[in-house]
Amino acid sequence: MLAFLIGMTLLVSLQSMAQKIDPQSQALINNAEKAMGGQQAFDKIRHLSWNFLNIRSLTWDKHSGDVRIDLRNENSVYLYNTKTEKAKILKNGVEQTHPDSLAKYGKVAYEMWINDSYWLIMPFKLDDPGVKQLYLGEMLSEQGYSCDVIQITFENTGVTPDNKYLIYFDKKSGLVCQWDFFRNANDAAPLFTTPWLDYARYQGVLISGDRGERKLSNIHVFKKLPETVYTDFKRPKFL
Repeated sequence: MLAFLIGMTLLVSLQSMAQKIDPQSQALINNAEKAMGGQQAFDKIRHLSWNFLNIRSLTWDKHSGDVRIDLRNENSVYLYNTKTEKAKILKNGVEQTHPDSLAKYGKVAYEMWINDSYWLIMPFKLDDPGVKQLYLGEMLSEQGYSCDVIQITFENTGVTPDNKYLIYFDKKSGLVCQWDFFRNANDAAPLFTTPWLDYARYQGVLISGDRGERKLSNIHVFKKLPETVYTDFKRPKFL
């Protein structure tokens, strides 16, 4: 009887998981990832660097979890590891050493990395655990492209789980060409809408930097970087 109950519990759990999978959304996500170069090619990229809205520059070792964040308008550098949560912080020219300060600014660094990397590589994150997908049908983007649109919400994941996005996939290229951002999932209108344009190929992977008035610039991919990029406050030349 116990084995039967365990088996039934597992079956119900698997059925529940199956019900959460939206096959139309998943097909669009898979097609977009393939059009961008594929998940395997993206996984092989080690170091990514970009400027987020001219507010800060980020450099990320995807393999080790090391992140470097240089603020553009102040003498502040956040060196953080997303796996170990260890932080080394320079705030307004002063290195922070107190454990409370390191914990505080380490959390800030983590949230900046989560937000800014999502802006850069979101198409590769759409089928992460906790991401709920819903196909909404065909719509026109603000650029006039015919698109398939899915809704993305979050369940027990991310630092802003109340957010919602509408993701537009260009019917010709398969690439994401727009997103609508809603601060709260039940909001009737988006807080903003931006295009996803200006795709360029980096180490075999297409990455977009054009968000209309909100730009991601100075995008670089490196196979190797000096360890000091993630350990030394001195700003690297490529930033």
